[in-house]
Amino acid sequence: MTEISPRDAAEMLLDLTRQVVTDHEDASSGNPIIALARRIGRQITAGTVTTDMLEQAVRHLRDAAFRDRAARLRAYVEGTDDSAIATRMRGVAQTVARERGPDGTPPNFGHFRKTVERSRFAAVFTAHPTFALANSVYETLAVMASTDDGHLADMPCLPTHRRAAPPTLDEEFSLASAAILRGRNALDRLNETLLNEARARWPHEWSVLSPRPIILTSWVGYDTDGRTDIGWWDTIRLRLRMKRLQLERLAAQITPLRPMADGLHQRVERALDAVDAQIAACPVGESPTPESVAAFAAVLIGRRDEAISAASELATSFQEAIDTAPAEQRMTLAVARAGLMAHGMAAAHTHVRLNATQIHNVARQRLGITDSPEIPSQRRGLLSRINEALDQVQPVEIDFGSLLLEQATAARLMMTVRQIVRHIDRESPVRFLIAETESGYTLLTALWLARCFGIENQIEISPLFETQEALENGAHIVEEALHSPHWRDYLRRTGKLSLQFGYSDSGRYVGQLAATYLIERLRLKICDLLRRWNLTEVEVILFDTHGESIGRGAHPFRLTDRLDYLSPLHARAVFAEAGLRIREETAFQGGDGYLLFGTQAMADATVGVIASHIFAPTQLNRDPVYDEPDFSADFFSTIGAGMAGLVEDPGYAALLGAFGPSLIDKTGSRPSARQSDSGAATTRISHPSQLRAIPNNAILQQLGWCANTIQGLGGAAARHPETFEEFLSRSPRFRRAVDFATHALAHSDDTVLRAVIYMLDPDMWLNRATAESDPSRRDAYLALMHGLERLNFWASTQAMFRRIQSDHLSLRRAWPQAPRMGEAEKLLHAIRIATIEQIWLLSTRIPYFSPRNAFSRDALTTRVLCLEVPAALRELDYIFPYATGSGMELDYSESHGPRNAGAYVREHAEIFEPMQRLFDLVRETGMAVMHHVGAFG
Repeated sequence: MTEISPRDAAEMLLDLTRQVVTDHEDASSGNPIIALARRIGRQITAGTVTTDMLEQAVRHLRDAAFRDRAARLRAYVEGTDDSAIATRMRGVAQTVARERGPDGTPPNFGHFRKTVERSRFAAVFTAHPTFALANSVYETLAVMASTDDGHLADMPCLPTHRRAAPPTLDEEFSLASAAILRGRNALDRLNETLLNEARARWPHEWSVLSPRPIILTSWVGYDTDGRTDIGWWDTIRLRLRMKRLQLERLAAQITPLRPMADGLHQRVERALDAVDAQIAACPVGESPTPESVAAFAAVLIGRRDEAISAASELATSFQEAIDTAPAEQRMTLAVARAGLMAHGMAAAHTHVRLNATQIHNVARQRLGITDSPEIPSQRRGLLSRINEALDQVQPVEIDFGSLLLEQATAARLMMTVRQIVRHIDRESPVRFLIAETESGYTLLTALWLARCFGIENQIEISPLFETQEALENGAHIVEEALHSPHWRDYLRRTGKLSLQFGYSDSGRYVGQLAATYLIERLRLKICDLLRRWNLTEVEVILFDTHGESIGRGAHPFRLTDRLDYLSPLHARAVFAEAGLRIREETAFQGGDGYLLFGTQAMADATVGVIASHIFAPTQLNRDPVYDEPDFSADFFSTIGAGMAGLVEDPGYAALLGAFGPSLIDKTGSRPSARQSDSGAATTRISHPSQLRAIPNNAILQQLGWCANTIQGLGGAAARHPETFEEFLSRSPRFRRAVDFATHALAHSDDTVLRAVIYMLDPDMWLNRATAESDPSRRDAYLALMHGLERLNFWASTQAMFRRIQSDHLSLRRAWPQAPRMGEAEKLLHAIRIATIEQIWLLSTRIPYFSPRNAFSRDALTTRVLCLEVPAALRELDYIFPYATGSGMELDYSESHGPRNAGAYVREHAEIFEPMQRLFDLVRETGMAVMHHVGAFG
């Protein structure tokens, strides 16, 4: 057959797609995706379409989607033109400098200083499992997004965009650090712009300024929620590496200023040498020995002062150098000082995280509190007992030996924080995030634990509200804690109330549109709560842990819209009117999030957009969403109810669990529930909660139906069709929410989802067997039918699909102009369905074998139907070995006839290797779909 180019292969299949779609424009005539997949399958059987051609076509479609993604990413930050970024930053500086004081006084240096020296925003770098692409592909994407549109066609043609393996902890840290350092450079640029504006206006005062309106934070290496690969020694080692990055930046900034900055330079060089020794001494591995820990402690503590344990130790030296430096060097020193003072002894601030259950466990162990905070009748007694414990607790001294002995996860993490505060950075606060907080008791127990180790003033205890119950009752949870004088005193002493809001989990249970409404409502309730408790002097930190996908709560079109969507001007104005200061924090997750800091140009553009957002005027604008709260409450609660109903539908769990987890690569250290590496058993998912949120979202994208973004919207729009249309045109807040559905619908198609469900129908395979004249093919169809009958997906997924389709039809009636999935994406789904069918059919050709370690023929069929192909092939490789490897190539000094080495060469060549190749094509097709959507999960 004549070799065909990737473009020609794709165009041939796209022509076929157009033809089939045209033939099926009348929905009653059948499903175009099923018809297209069947046509491709028949051509594969006939040999007119080969696996080579499918691979070439998918690569071409993938690369076209990749180029589009790069262009969208560039537009997301409003371009990377350097002069435009500089103009934006200057505009921010001028706006701040012209701002009148709160009492209406004319612009002055004091007000400017107060404004820019308060941190208003933090970019938080997290390591959720979203590293879907190979690192080199992420780098290419970032570079393309930073380049003029005319160069977007210049990209390497790669065999795959997939990772070779999930990222290691050190790899995650290195990727996060690279993004953070580019972010720090961008912050230096913003701070220099602010300093230049101050110098121009107040030439005799500006040099004392140390701007910090935006800071960077990381939990990479410190987040132990759901992870077992991070020991306390790993956290401390990585925290020391973060300290080293700060010192390296500082040394690079002041080295060119020698000999004038010799004193500073020598101090930093000594600190670098000490930190290097501390890192080298830190234990590595799964279980450090007491001897190695003791040796590490000796170096860490012995060289603590030399390593500089507080940024303020350099404050006097910096000011003296600035005061005596020539004019051209004063700015360099001022910028370096600003970055140091804003971030302390680290390139980024520190967040640690664990689960509320782990907090409760330590109270049970140490205080004997066995009652459950989940039982309302026991809540009052729990609160009383933890308050008594707070009355009596006295700080205890610990050492690294204590860490070695401690078995309670929460106590061990708090001890780790204590050692960081005591020996690495004694000034910078550490955020202590608690996932699944659903009681004020959890916050008070965390405070008690911090007080046990004498660090309550250095730690920012933060609940994470992510479940529907927590979002609806979050204000009550906070008020439970506020009833304790210990919690109120803690807030006044630290001057902060830290709150974290989850989008991935909340979105998948109540839908993204409903989740953001609940989050905004909760914020406003907490504002009112603090005012009633006379705590308006406390700064409120609002940390949104969304990601880069609509499935994780990120606005799809512009970073400006994303920031305004997460923190609407109306809500910010309500806090301002109440006299409450807020600090916004937003997550940049894994590989996808790091793209916004993937090149220096991208980082500069991102910081510029953030700066414009945080200094935008906050006034109560007229918006129908707030003017007509009854409609808003009814609309979003209808969405929430619709999504909640779908989540409880058995067919939804069956759909997610059928073969969904096998459509996606493992993209982080935390596995989805049912991906397994060995063994014969396949774990069935009975509820979506058994999947982690990000794989859950990613599976929906791969199935061609972003349910967690659009389910329930049809019912909500149908209840108020005229108001829906009016709000869509008149309300910026409402439009930004519906933008999520706009993007989701452009990558969702009910015929795609129907085609996937149709594959799970035993009757379909029986009908094909009945119509088949080839006996071997008929037997293959019957084998698949019996396997699917055992899995029993069909009935529940059919009922679930009717629920989805009914809501979708209501949405199309209310919003007829809503977007639809494009031809290229439909083709990708059809290719994948055809490819999966080929894998299934190939598996029926595997010869009979005796059960091995519970791996039977039925177990094989189940694994293959669930697309657990690599695991199945590993088992088959033992049963049908390719070669014995027993030295048959050696000379044994006499002639011999053909050898029977026991190898199953034909089975490997004709069945196993094609199955693996087709499975790789299934995953590569997923890469192309992901590029269309624009993010993983």
